[in-house]
Amino acid sequence: MEPDKKIVLRFQQGSILADGDSSQLKMLNAFVYDPRIGEFRAKGIDYREIVLAIRARSWVYEDQAKAYEILQVAFRKQLSLRPYQQAAIKNWLDSEKRGVIALPTGAGKTLVAVAAIFEAKRSCLVVVPTIDLLYQWRNVLQDHFDLPIGLLGDGNKTPGPITVATYDSARLTIEGLGNKFGLIIFDECHHLPAPQYQFIALCALAPYRLGLSATVQRADGKESLIYELLGPLVYEGKITDLVSRSLAPYDVVNLEVELSATEREAYTNAREKYLHFIQRNRIDFSQKDGWKQFLFLSSRSKQGREAFLAHRTQKLIAQRAEKKMEVVWDLIVQHVQEQMIIFTDDNETAYRIGSQFILPVITHKTKDRERRQFLDNFRNGNLRILVTSRVLNEGVDVPEASIGVIVSGTGAVREHVQRLGRILRPRPGKRAILYELVTRATNEVFVNQRRRQHDAYEGPTEN
Repeated sequence: MEPDKKIVLRFQQGSILADGDSSQLKMLNAFVYDPRIGEFRAKGIDYREIVLAIRARSWVYEDQAKAYEILQVAFRKQLSLRPYQQAAIKNWLDSEKRGVIALPTGAGKTLVAVAAIFEAKRSCLVVVPTIDLLYQWRNVLQDHFDLPIGLLGDGNKTPGPITVATYDSARLTIEGLGNKFGLIIFDECHHLPAPQYQFIALCALAPYRLGLSATVQRADGKESLIYELLGPLVYEGKITDLVSRSLAPYDVVNLEVELSATEREAYTNAREKYLHFIQRNRIDFSQKDGWKQFLFLSSRSKQGREAFLAHRTQKLIAQRAEKKMEVVWDLIVQHVQEQMIIFTDDNETAYRIGSQFILPVITHKTKDRERRQFLDNFRNGNLRILVTSRVLNEGVDVPEASIGVIVSGTGAVREHVQRLGRILRPRPGKRAILYELVTRATNEVFVNQRRRQHDAYEGPTEN
C-alpha cells in the first residue's frame, strides 16, 4: 500500500520527527505519536531502523534528518594492524559496522578505531572519558588522517568532520549535533550505562557504532545495555592470547602480609561491630540488593552509622597495613633497575608512600603541568618509579613499565585488567610482574579473590 504522501524525516534535539501518512507511520515501531506537538517522534538511535524499514517497504521518503558527510579519507600515515586487530575490524564490518570490541590496555584499541573510521567513511564523533584522552585521540587522528580534527571539551568548541569529545561535552551538545555524525565511537564504553551518558547514544543518529573497552564486564551487570546501544560484542582479545605475540609475558604474584598486634586488635573490634549489625538486621550480601540494604539501614540509626564507620575502618586498616610499606621498599630494592608503577586505592596511601620513600605521586589533585612532567621524566628514564591512586587506571597514556605493585584496590575485574595492562607493552626480553599485596585474614583476601575472576590470572605463570 502506497502512502498518501511521502514521509519526511527531520531531526530535532535528539529526536526524529516524521511527517506523512499516520497509518504508515504507525507501522514503524520506533515512532510514537506525541500529542504535545501533534507529530510522530522517535529516538535518534532509531534512525537506522526507521530508514531500513521504509526502504524495505519501498515507500517514498525525504531524509532531512541526517546531516553527516561521506568522507574522502586517505591515510597520511600508513596504518599497520596486527592480526588480532584485523580480525576485530573484520568482525565489526561483518556486524554491519555496529558492535563492541574488547582489547586489553596496550593492545592498540585506538588503531582499530582509526581503521573503523577509514572503513565507514562517514563523519565521526569519538567520545572519551577524560581530558587527557581528548588530546591523545586528537593527536593519533591527526597523525593518520589529512582532515581537520574537531574538539569538544576543555574549553574547545570546534566540531569537525572527525571530532573528539569528552563524555560530558558530548552529553551537553548531542541534541544539537546528534545528526552530524554517521559513525560514533565510544572509548572506554563501560561508562556508557550511566544515565547521563546513555543520553549521548540515544540522541545520536549514527547508523554505524563502535564501543571500545579493556573489559566490558560491569559489577552491576549492565553490559547488556552497552550492546543495546552500540551493537553486540564482536571481538574480545584476551590478555593470555596476546602474550608473546603483542603483549609482554607476565607473572601475577600475591604477597601476603600480617597485621601488627595493634592493627589486628583494631581490625577485630571494627569487624565485630560491623558483623553484629549485619547479622542482627539479617542483611544478605549474596543478594543483589544486599549492599543497598546495608547503606539504607546504616543511615537510619546511631548503631547503623557506627556499623558503617566500622566497615570503613576495617577496610582501611587492611589496605594500609604497616607491613605493606616494608614490602614496597623490598620490591623497590629488588627491582632497582626496572621501571615501576605503584597503585593504591586512595590518595592518602599514595601520598604516604611518596612521602616515606621520596617518590613522585600522581592523583586527581595533581596539576596537569606537574603530571606531564612526571610522565615525561618517567618516559625518558629520569624517573624510575611512579605512585598513583586510581587516575592511571585509564585515560592517561602511561609510558612503559615492567613492574606493577598493587598496594590496595577494589574487587573490580576491570581495575585489575587496566592496571595489568599498564605493564604489558612489549620489548625484547621483557617479562612483566604484577605484585598484589594482600593483608592476611582480612576482608582484603575476599576483594583479591573477586578481582581474580578473570582469564588474566590464567596467564603464563602465577604464584
